Amino acid sequence: MDLKTLIRDIPDFPKPGILFRDITTLLRDPAGLKYSIDTLADKVVDLQPQYIVGMESRGFIFGAALAFQMGIGFIPVRKPGKLPAAVRSIDYALEYGTDRLEIHADAFAPGNRILIVDDLIATGGTAAATAKLLQELGGELVGCAFVIELDALNGRSHLPNVPIISLVHY
Repeated sequence: MDLKTLIRDIPDFPKPGILFRDITTLLRDPAGLKYSIDTLADKVVDLQPQYIVGMESRGFIFGAALAFQMGIGFIPVRKPGKLPAAVRSIDYALEYGTDRLEIHADAFAPGNRILIVDDLIATGGTAAATAKLLQELGGELVGCAFVIELDALNGRSHLPNVPIISLVHY
């Protein structure tokens, strides 16, 4: 299946000069969504993750579905103030400033095998910050999986030396 046919391009969003890759059109297509999750599962099964971590918000969609498909747990990484128990947080740089991510401090036990999943990797900042959070909590990062990778932005170069799987490349 050619997933690119299910991903809509929106020029000048969220600001002029940006070509936004909209996955809502992929999500509404039952066959495309199933293919995405099944293909990700096939590609990451040998990494033997115990948990999938997905970042707010589109990482929740693909990460939770993949965790369900694989029969493993899902752990959300959220923006500040959204998690009710004690958290570990990290600030990270964005193109236009900084942001912060949080995870429950007791989300997993040290040594657990973790796979990061998100809809898209661009510059790699969000995934790199998440990887650092997981490592600070003692998790073993076994890989990263994305539906879309924007190759020209070279985001994978900012990630730890783990397998990186992307279904679609632009």
